Amino acid sequence: MSTSDGRDVIQLLRMRLHALNDLALTLKHVHWNVVGPHFIAVHEMLDPQVEAVREMIDNTAERISTLGGSPCGTPGALVAERTWDDYALGRAEAIEHLGALDVVYTGVIEDHRKAVQATETSDPVTQDLLIEHLRQLELFQWFVRAHIESGGGKLATGADDTEA
Repeated sequence: MSTSDGRDVIQLLRMRLHALNDLALTLKHVHWNVVGPHFIAVHEMLDPQVEAVREMIDNTAERISTLGGSPCGTPGALVAERTWDDYALGRAEAIEHLGALDVVYTGVIEDHRKAVQATETSDPVTQDLLIEHLRQLELFQWFVRAHIESGGGKLATGADDTEA
């Protein structure tokens, strides 16, 4: 890999690291703030997702280091460099949080897919890492959607494209 390609991949991974750190924090936030009749199902569904995302974070940071970069996992860097808004819901019913999480997962998955495409020729090792992340992220989104989807496949959130 060229030095230039390496720098590009490190920057791409830096943003994936921020997105995954943000996702892990958001999942815990929902875990703590979910209420209502579906509380326990959602509460217990989220902890394994948090643990899996934390493993993705560690693997991403280690890939950055392997490529000669310095992973930055500080909250200040995440907030300063992210291109998305902070999660807007506080204490809310499970269906509200799940609808919002669906939107969050969509954003993370879409950006991961762009990163997969961007690394196709320059770094197939990073691409493989990101594809493995996608495998789990899409599964987790399916778990979330199973709670807010009708038998006919219609989401309770309709065409909403922001978590608010």
